[in-house]
Amino acid sequence: MSFNIAIDGPAGAGKSTIARQVAKKLGYIYVDTGAMYRAMAYYLLMQGVSPDDADETERVCEFADISIVYENGEQQVILNGENVTGYLRTEEVGNMASVSSANPAVRRKLVELQQRMAAVNDVVMDGRDIGTQVLPGAQVKIYLTAGARIRALRRYEELKKKGIQGDLEQIQSDIEQRDYRDMHREISPLVQAEDAVYLDTSHLSIPEVVEAVLKLCTERQNG
Repeated sequence: MSFNIAIDGPAGAGKSTIARQVAKKLGYIYVDTGAMYRAMAYYLLMQGVSPDDADETERVCEFADISIVYENGEQQVILNGENVTGYLRTEEVGNMASVSSANPAVRRKLVELQQRMAAVNDVVMDGRDIGTQVLPGAQVKIYLTAGARIRALRRYEELKKKGIQGDLEQIQSDIEQRDYRDMHREISPLVQAEDAVYLDTSHLSIPEVVEAVLKLCTERQNG
């Protein structure tokens, strides 16, 4: 039986960073569902399709083939045969993903792929509704969060390191708006699963958070 770790939380909480490191230490497969949703968002942007147009979104979703491969230990997201990893972290794609992820056709296609991967592999999966909808039977569930200002500062520094000049106030505003949309959408809103462990990373270092998650995994595996 596969061992699944589900990490949920709002945008910018550090889910991907923590999930990636935990997976590496455990030798599990890291599945960044956010990247998959961003790939679909990028696809919709390239197609000029509005996620508000349910019929058109459902039609084009049929032609979107999204897969994950690893090159030199790094996850790469492939969209219809093209590596689109480098396009997925822009604010435009992130905002589009927050909106398009609520579309039933988008969610159906990606959730099916995610569940299939987790059924046959030990995985660490992060996103907005992993513990509540995608992997409700996950052995470990964590709700990872941090204050909006802290998350905005982290994003600002991340962009700065890449040589991109960001607007801190605008980044925080985007994060707060994204939080609201994610928590109030009709389909699979962002909520903490009843059996998830709440972990606020506002004043914790990355190694401290990773250690906390690994400790929880060990307890569940030995319990």
